[in-house]
Amino acid sequence: MDSRPDRIVRSPLTDVAPGRRRLPKIMWSFHAMLLPAVVLAFLFQYLPMFGVVMSFQNFKPWTGFLHSDWVGLEHFRTMFERNDSKQVIGNTFIIASLKIVFIILIPVTFALLLNEVGRMAFKRTVQTLVYLPHFMSWVILGGILVDLLSPQSGFVNRIVQDWFGLQPIFFLGNGDWFRFTVVVSHIWKEFGFGTIIYLAALAGVNPNLYEAAEVDGANRWQQTLFITLPALVPIIVVCTTLELSNILSAGFDQIFNLYNPMVYDKGDIIDTFVYRVGILDGQMSFSAAVGLFKSVVSFALVVLVYRIAYKAANYRIF
Repeated sequence: MDSRPDRIVRSPLTDVAPGRRRLPKIMWSFHAMLLPAVVLAFLFQYLPMFGVVMSFQNFKPWTGFLHSDWVGLEHFRTMFERNDSKQVIGNTFIIASLKIVFIILIPVTFALLLNEVGRMAFKRTVQTLVYLPHFMSWVILGGILVDLLSPQSGFVNRIVQDWFGLQPIFFLGNGDWFRFTVVVSHIWKEFGFGTIIYLAALAGVNPNLYEAAEVDGANRWQQTLFITLPALVPIIVVCTTLELSNILSAGFDQIFNLYNPMVYDKGDIIDTFVYRVGILDGQMSFSAAVGLFKSVVSFALVVLVYRIAYKAANYRIF
């Protein structure tokens, strides 16, 4: 009988001589696959960060960063002194806050309801239908909304007139109705994506917990309150933190495709303001200062929410 030990087969990742730190050959192909994404991230995410210096200069493209006059915090003072800047910041907070509140509550509620459906065919059909708008750009959805909400021939205003006997509503021309339209259309587009995330979290709940709760006499509401919702807390914390990181964005592509000068007082947000002032009017340094302010506040809010979530729910994201 052969008593020799079986031959040890090394994987490609461990086939490296002891004491040497040379990277295995197979890893080079993995790094090569990663390289395009790293290059794109560097070019479009990290390299533009050097433009932050524009916020403290009177930047002119023909003189460049090195020869533009240094003005310190002048652009930041101007930002807080201008009435339109204050209005834009307020609009951004209001619209973004409404979006965040409803884009968390509605998907959670809808996921809980859909999770109770027993027929898988119906359940999957509903998931597909509510998820489809997520893949449509705001350029397309903006055109659809303009047609649907037109005060002259829009389908929605026909219902308002024929069914309720009211005057046509200028949804995209009245400031208050514009905010309502922005929030509702955002929810319609994105709540399906959130629903899928929460349904995936619900699928990971141990069924034995529900069986044990039934044995103990817990009804369906009590099972939801003490088993289902606590299981969703980690993913709710993650989604809320990610949403709050964009609280000063409020959706440039959506607003830009829907708004007009008639609703600047209620619909103009930081991103559209920066586009109009920085690109169209050529005030690059001022728009850079507004953008830096937005980034700093967003980062501070993310850190604050993370610490609150850790204290309240004892849950860490990173």
